[in-house]
Amino acid sequence: MLKRIKFVSVPVRDQDKALAFWTKQVGFQVATDRPMGGGQRWIELRIPGGQTGLALFTPPGHEARVGTFQGLSFTVDDVEATYETLRERGVEFTQPPKKEPWGASAIFKDPDGNTFVLGDS
Repeated sequence: MLKRIKFVSVPVRDQDKALAFWTKQVGFQVATDRPMGGGQRWIELRIPGGQTGLALFTPPGHEARVGTFQGLSFTVDDVEATYETLRERGVEFTQPPKKEPWGASAIFKDPDGNTFVLGDS
């Protein structure tokens, strides 16, 4: 039976730039970084202490996915504090923290323009 999600793929144009963003600015750790041929690498990252990873990879023919809303939400303990920390590290936000009846959220983007949600619970 299904146990967990191993990784989700984030389409990127420049794997080195994406790797630097996700590790140095957001705080992920490298789980795998191996050549795949055709000038691409399989880069899989993990949130420290987490099980689900991000794969920084764009399959041929899927380049149009780069720079879009990814439908991926990260849970954080404190949206405002995480927003401030990531902003200090140079992460660009398209929506600052916003409180809703269901909780708080903020939206940030990576260097390729892919957007992601931060949310509390």
